[in-house]
Amino acid sequence: MGYAVLHLEKTAGTDSGMSAHIERTITPKNADPTRTHLNRELVRFPDGVESRTEAIQHRLDTANLKRKIGKNQVRAIRALLTGSPEDMKRIQTQGRLDEWCSDNLKWLRDTFGKENVVSAVLHMDETTPHIHATLIPIVTGERRKARTKQDDGKRKYRKKDSSANRLCADDVMTRVNLKAYQDSYAQCMQGYGLKRGIDGSEAKHMTNSQYYRDLLNQSESIQKDIKNLSAEREQAEKELSQIKSEIKTNELKSEVVNVTTKAVKRVSSLFDNKEVRQKEQEIKALTDENHNLKQEINRLNNHIQQIEKEHKEETEKLKSTLDKIFSLFPIIKEWLRIEGLCRIIGFGKDIIKELLHRKTVTFSGSLYSPEFQRHFSAEHSTAKVEPHPEEREKLRLTIDGVNDTEWFRNKRTEFLQKVGIKQRKAQQEEQRKRNKTVKNSIEKI
Repeated sequence: MGYAVLHLEKTAGTDSGMSAHIERTITPKNADPTRTHLNRELVRFPDGVESRTEAIQHRLDTANLKRKIGKNQVRAIRALLTGSPEDMKRIQTQGRLDEWCSDNLKWLRDTFGKENVVSAVLHMDETTPHIHATLIPIVTGERRKARTKQDDGKRKYRKKDSSANRLCADDVMTRVNLKAYQDSYAQCMQGYGLKRGIDGSEAKHMTNSQYYRDLLNQSESIQKDIKNLSAEREQAEKELSQIKSEIKTNELKSEVVNVTTKAVKRVSSLFDNKEVRQKEQEIKALTDENHNLKQEINRLNNHIQQIEKEHKEETEKLKSTLDKIFSLFPIIKEWLRIEGLCRIIGFGKDIIKELLHRKTVTFSGSLYSPEFQRHFSAEHSTAKVEPHPEEREKLRLTIDGVNDTEWFRNKRTEFLQKVGIKQRKAQQEEQRKRNKTVKNSIEKI
């Protein structure tokens, strides 16, 4: 039986960095871009709210808080919910991942309040499926009494309305509460073969930022080790060459001695000279060390190559699977194109979801034209995704009954006419009429 994983962490400020990670406006190194489209938001944002950051602020604005929020006050709590990698893979293989997501969302709402759970995103593009939830620590009840100055031997406390809503992460993240969260979450996950981690364990969760820092440090450490080993090898070779040179110099010096004693001294240097023997031992030690350094360098290089090979194989495997899906179901690729077009021109997530369900959507606001690189306003306009009338297995986005390209061009024409600028086509038509009139006049003459 694997473990249920629940990690709670206070945020700082607007937590825009984590929003970028969760919403994939910035793709982390451990995420597979070919699977990012499988990620999904489990909590529907209120009308007019289109992002996690906006959802946090919306809850704070509508919570009827009586006290002004401090500059450094914790506004939200991050929650990471998952399980052991092999167990999450098993749950996914069994087709129970949607059920797992629903139970996680129910536990979050039952534990922290439905309105306080402003975002919950399932990530499928990393190694293990997991949920990033965002909680607003709004509580009621009497405030924990802090130490105050004593007046006449009696403590004075300010009276507060115990029924009023308060923003207080400390009340949510007490030691007692954290233990209770772990217990109740583990109980909720029992049906999936997951159990609670060791109570009182000193093990700490690794945050995303820490994971990326460790990954980078590991890579830099390996490269540094290779560089150091190469430098040590080079130094060893230099010392070996120097020792050989010294030995050769000593031998050359011995040539100046008397011929009669030359052979004796040479034999003696070979067997009795302590300096030569010491140098030979140093040479052997350096040679062994050099050999060991070469082996370590080769081991590190092989390790790096193996990691790169596994990553490449996994990426190619996923790409092959995705290509197969697109080949068998080409309409999926077309729906993804339509979804990307909707995001580019400025439709929100809720509208996009309705459009992808083939619903007609009425909207007002502004849309961005990639062709003209500017926004055009729309009031009480309608949008719909429908089959392309001319190209089979193709889709098109229509706005007010025409395709998106024609709609933007019509809007541009309206804008130019409104500001009194004649279009080139109109000018050319007027010039053609003038030329025709002149020609007719000449023919009459």
